[in-house]
Amino acid sequence: MDILEYLHTRGGVARSSQLLDAGFRRRELLRLTELGATQPRRGIFVLPECDNGLLAAVLNNGRLTCASAAGHYGLWLRKPPERPHLACNHGHGSGFVRHRTVRFPGHPFLPLAGVEDVALHALGCLPAPASAALATSAIRLHGVPRELLASQLQADRSGYALRILRELDVRAESIVEVDAQHLFRANRIAYDTQVFLPGIGRVDFLLDGFLIVEIDGFAYHSKRTDMLRDRKRNNAAAVSGYAVLRFMPEHIWFYPGMVLTEISAVLAGGQRKPLR
Repeated sequence: MDILEYLHTRGGVARSSQLLDAGFRRRELLRLTELGATQPRRGIFVLPECDNGLLAAVLNNGRLTCASAAGHYGLWLRKPPERPHLACNHGHGSGFVRHRTVRFPGHPFLPLAGVEDVALHALGCLPAPASAALATSAIRLHGVPRELLASQLQADRSGYALRILRELDVRAESIVEVDAQHLFRANRIAYDTQVFLPGIGRVDFLLDGFLIVEIDGFAYHSKRTDMLRDRKRNNAAAVSGYAVLRFMPEHIWFYPGMVLTEISAVLAGGQRKPLR
């Protein structure tokens, strides 16, 4: 691997010490500027396509964490932050959100906090339901034990983060399901999630024992086979006496009032008796 390829694998930014430790010679470092790299500061080489967050981490001698690290780990987050979130032990620097406490080893070769710290920082920093979604995905996608996170939230100021962690329903399979859970809880709507119903299959939510609420992803109904399966499930639900409401992610995110109104109207009608 040549030095340019190596720099690409490091997110497009690296310190000269990192490059020398990797076995490259000083004359190779000097060639980087001829290959398109710039030096925003002495001893730091940056490619044009470098991620701005990673660059901020290197410039401030820190690691990306919380919402800023979510995309690098594939964690669930709707809106990227306006300012980078950095894990820094030092007290200088500005223009970023500082997270001081680091408990776990960071990424092996990128300036990223470990996924455990990313989840912990999000729990204490982001508002609900963004904090819940990010932490849920860390547990589901990266196998971070909930108990491990809880064990690190014992300080006096960890009450908020610990409460969010305890309320997590890790059965959610997407960010929009986490947001729907939050919407239901905030409006005191009891629900069960990922319920298997004989003859129908698994449904996203079951309310009051008879109302099925499904949230269709952006790619839903992209194939005719999906449409046929959907019709079969809806008909089976109706025959069995269930009511069905289907929403898109945009409904949960941008029209929660409409969602609540429709759910309340169906629940107020009461449970229908099965037709068979």
